[in-house]
Amino acid sequence: MIKFILKGLIRDRSRSLFPILMVSAGAFLTVFFYSFMQGVMDDLISSTAKFDTGHVKIMTQAYRELADQTPNDLSIIGSSVLLDWLRKNEKEMIWTPRIRFGGLLDVPDENGETKAQGLAFGLGIDLFNSDSPEKKLFNIEKSIVRGHYPDQKNEILISDELAKKMNIDIGGTVTLIGSTMYGAMAIHNFKVSGTVYFGMVALDRGTIIADIGDMQFALDMPEGASEIVGYSKDMLYDDKRMINVADGFNKRFTKTNDEFSPIMLTLGQQNGMDEYLMYAGSMGTIIVSIFVLVMSIVLWNSGLMNGLRRYGEIGVRLAIGEPKGNLYRWMILESSMIGIAGSVLGTLLGLGISFYFQYVGVDLSSIMPRSSMMLSNVMRAQVTPVSYIIGFFPGVFASVIGTMFAGIGIYKRQTAQLFKELET
Repeated sequence: MIKFILKGLIRDRSRSLFPILMVSAGAFLTVFFYSFMQGVMDDLISSTAKFDTGHVKIMTQAYRELADQTPNDLSIIGSSVLLDWLRKNEKEMIWTPRIRFGGLLDVPDENGETKAQGLAFGLGIDLFNSDSPEKKLFNIEKSIVRGHYPDQKNEILISDELAKKMNIDIGGTVTLIGSTMYGAMAIHNFKVSGTVYFGMVALDRGTIIADIGDMQFALDMPEGASEIVGYSKDMLYDDKRMINVADGFNKRFTKTNDEFSPIMLTLGQQNGMDEYLMYAGSMGTIIVSIFVLVMSIVLWNSGLMNGLRRYGEIGVRLAIGEPKGNLYRWMILESSMIGIAGSVLGTLLGLGISFYFQYVGVDLSSIMPRSSMMLSNVMRAQVTPVSYIIGFFPGVFASVIGTMFAGIGIYKRQTAQLFKELET
């Protein structure tokens, strides 16, 4: 029977060509949009974790309440002791301290007079320790546009965009004016060793990267850190696993009556990321459901039109005694074969385009020049194992569902009416 149906589909292109093209288009769009959305979502999660939240982050309870203001007067004191405990007891994680700071960046001319001033946001990270993960997390060496990686104290990297805007020369001196941990004015000179381009609008507008030791000295916070971030060694975020790590830490160290006691938060518990993670997890289901619904309606109409065109054929087969149930099942089997063929073709096209955008990407920096999201300027697709099968859900299911709805009319045909139609 399958061989008979295949011959019929091949010989009658009107029964197969248009439905296969429709199914291919739906499968193609499903695979491409799923892969592209997966890439954008994973990029946001990965970038946010690397540059901001970590997989988990430790800060004081008081700092947490005002985290957007980077209140270093509420930061962690004695961070090295806490780091030693974490590295000893949570060996499956990577831990590193950071200092977040902001201030006024002053650029002097050859006479020492102010040439330019501007606000800057800074990160103090471990630049010189060979065991530090920061160089890899920030991808610093590949991000350097001009100059070189810092190799001595009081050397900093600044964003290339900020350097061009303020006309800062490589090797030149800049002055950071801010406040110490105790509220006093902090004034410290740095040498610009190079400029960097991160490919993220939020960072490229005006970021300073300095060694955490230099910032501890400049801000008068020895052994201090704004936060300690942790990452799983495989760099994959597992929400349930991170919740268990955070709960164990908080039971040991967090005290409700001490606002300076440390508290650990997971990525999902920061910046409203829990809602985003839930949204990301359901996005594939949403995309497939929409395409199944839309394609079912389209293929239902296609099935109705095809049924009208084949009205005489169906009538003859019923008139010569073929059971209605057998004819109905035959049409469903035929639509299944069309759905599989169209899904294979559409999936191959979708994977091809998705692989292209995975390696090339789309530069959307021009449409989000003021974005504060930790999102790369170049958005890429990401082909996952699900991408190989997700096109078959709308492709096969929608085709079968459309035929099932359209084929209901078979059971409404009356034998007396069939003979009248055949007489004409």
